[in-house]
Amino acid sequence: MKPDAIEILLVEDNMDDALLTIRALKKKNLSNNIHHLKDGAEALEYIFGQLDEDPNAIIDKPKVILLDLKMPRVNGIEVLEKIKSDDRTKAIPVVVLTSSNQDPDIAKCYALGANSYIVKPVGFDNFMSTVSELGMYWMLLNQRPY
Repeated sequence: MKPDAIEILLVEDNMDDALLTIRALKKKNLSNNIHHLKDGAEALEYIFGQLDEDPNAIIDKPKVILLDLKMPRVNGIEVLEKIKSDDRTKAIPVVVLTSSNQDPDIAKCYALGANSYIVKPVGFDNFMSTVSELGMYWMLLNQRPY
C-alpha cells in the first residue's frame, strides 16, 4: 500500500455523523488517510470506476470500509452486495455502521458478507467511544489477507 493510500473509506450521507466519525478517529490518530464519500453511488464509482475502465488495474484497497445503509441514490446494502460479489474487492472488510437495528437489515448484511454490523450509539460520548474502538480494531489489530 502506498504511504498516502486511503486506509478508511467512510460512506455516510449524514454530515453530522460523518464529522463525528472523523473526529473520533482523529482523537485516536487513526484518520491520516480517511476518505469520506456522501452516498452509495459515489462509493461504487470510487471503488469500481478505475476497475471498470481497466479490469486488470491495481487499486489501493482500504483497510476497512465504514458503510451506512440508508443513503440516497444507492443504498448501503447495494454497495455491500457489489463489493462482496466481486473477486477484486470481496476481501476488503466492510463494517456496517448504521442507525438501523432492524433484524432483516442485519441478516441481509451478514448474508452478503459484512464483516461487522454496528448500530450507531445514541449520545455523543457513546458514539465517540464506539467509533474509536472500531477504528483501533480494524486499523491496528485486524490482520488482512492482502
